Amino acid sequence: MSRFDPLHFARARAAFSALLFAIVALAAVQPAAASASTPAEMFVQQNVQRGLTILNNRSIPDSQRRSQFREFLTTLTDIRRIALFTLGPARRTAAAGDVDNFVNAFRDYAVAVYESRLNQYSGQTLKVTGSSAVGSNDNVVTTVLVDPSGKTSGQEPIEVDFRVVSDSGKFVVIDASIAGVWLGQEEREQFTSFLQQNNNNLPALSQHLQVLATQLRNGQH
Repeated sequence: MSRFDPLHFARARAAFSALLFAIVALAAVQPAAASASTPAEMFVQQNVQRGLTILNNRSIPDSQRRSQFREFLTTLTDIRRIALFTLGPARRTAAAGDVDNFVNAFRDYAVAVYESRLNQYSGQTLKVTGSSAVGSNDNVVTTVLVDPSGKTSGQEPIEVDFRVVSDSGKFVVIDASIAGVWLGQEEREQFTSFLQQNNNNLPALSQHLQVLATQLRNGQH
């Protein structure tokens, strides 16, 4: 049985932050010059401009801009699907009410991560480089994330892969890979370890995520 490691959980939090960073970067970057060739690639590329328009709209109060982008983020991603995946086998035996509370806590945590890092994303550039089919209506869109300071820092561009699925013609992001690490799986492993060390107490995990969300909003990273 794996043991819950607080330090590892902190790293997993950073990994999840990177997942949201990748998703937000998808919306915050300058549009790629090359045209997308598949529907999944077009979804990624079109949302670049959509998110950029929201982020750059300085004619409205910051709180309103954040609210609009938060709605955009939750539309772009299937938060419930991601939350249930990270919960793993525990969702099959947990009470329905506890699962719903976990999904809400996970959503609040995800939004808090985004809100705490909003100002860091606008300078990134992202280029769609291709895609591959995982299954029917399930694709991985490959992009390259470039740090604008890379020319002086020597940092190499980072590959970011978005797993995009289509349900009744609507695309959503369900996971992202940063430099080869699928981040939803990382969170799932850490949540499973937390539950194993806490007698499968799902409300305790939900409460923990709520505490983390509060800490993020208070600037306690």
